[in-house]
Amino acid sequence: MTTNLSGRRVQAARNDGVILSAARDVFLEDPKAPIAAVAERAGVGISALYRRYKGKDDLLRTLCHDGLRTFIAEAERAAEEQDGWVALVRFLSGVVEADVHSLTVHLAGTFTPTPEMSADAVRAGTLAGGLVARAHEDGTLRPDVVVADVTLVLEACAAIRVPDRDRTVELRRRQLALILDGMRRGDAAGLPGPPPDAAELNWRWAQSRQPAQRDTTE
Repeated sequence: MTTNLSGRRVQAARNDGVILSAARDVFLEDPKAPIAAVAERAGVGISALYRRYKGKDDLLRTLCHDGLRTFIAEAERAAEEQDGWVALVRFLSGVVEADVHSLTVHLAGTFTPTPEMSADAVRAGTLAGGLVARAHEDGTLRPDVVVADVTLVLEACAAIRVPDRDRTVELRRRQLALILDGMRRGDAAGLPGPPPDAAELNWRWAQSRQPAQRDTTE
């Protein structure tokens, strides 16, 4: 009996991974796609999907929260670096490699975040702010760069997407290297305009403060 239960748990975990992978692909292509499209892409019945998730809102929350946890994990790992600039570069590279912000850009405002997600978002901002502060203290990060600029850098890299996934990764790495070169302290002129503020970064999430409705499309 124990063996059978363990086998079912392993299969359930495998199915959940397949569903989340399919959901990521489907919603990156079309955030308005019905949840039935996820079941079809994953090769499972719609009832199997609903056994795991109450509806599309719940699935979107899970996807984005997973991305947020990845962001936090990359920031915590980077914080172990002794050199402030190396830590910042490691953090940005890790988040870009994990493709966290593709979900943020595409799905922000399409679901209602949970209190736990909001708390993790605050922690993520605190960790990123700490890495930026350390790079400033080391004197390697140009003084007019703020943590909100880092958010936009990550979104800019996530916006790069071509049909070939491996080439997408290469292009993102290339652009991040160019951006990092511009972020280093040097003799360059000051950045134009004031830095982005919280309202400019968070306006998309404000759209999610509408009553959520379960997706019943099959």
